Amino acid sequence: MRFQEIDRIDRHISSFMREWGIPALRLSLAVIFVWFGILKPLGASSAAPLVKATVDWLPFFEPDLWVSVIGWWEVAIGLTFLHRRTIRLAILLLALQMVGTFMPLVLLPEITFQSGHAPWAPTMEGQYIIKNLLIISAALVIGGTVRQHESERAA
Repeated sequence: MRFQEIDRIDRHISSFMREWGIPALRLSLAVIFVWFGILKPLGASSAAPLVKATVDWLPFFEPDLWVSVIGWWEVAIGLTFLHRRTIRLAILLLALQMVGTFMPLVLLPEITFQSGHAPWAPTMEGQYIIKNLLIISAALVIGGTVRQHESERAA
């Protein structure tokens, strides 16, 4: 294969990724948040015990009700990622939710880190929380596009 042919293929792949990357990220976040969120009010979430342990100190609701509230909040995050017009709202809801998501790392280190190890040895629950850094990064990439179509329309 010659360099020009490889370059043409590479440009085609790069163009495909540029066109479909952001929509794929938005859809992925929507699926994750709607799916994992709806499990909470249905009583089918494996994260419910961790959520309950984290919110046990909060007033107003019992931990079981907090699990449902958080679940519906996550469903709202997912649905708002589906529509370009609501991306800003999705990111706001996500930012507020992420504060709570990372709380167990501070409030429940006995659950989120392996005993006898330093913070570089998270448990499965800790890993589940830490992977949210990727979700935050995806939201940053998506958020960087909210004015893109506005500027294209203005031009």
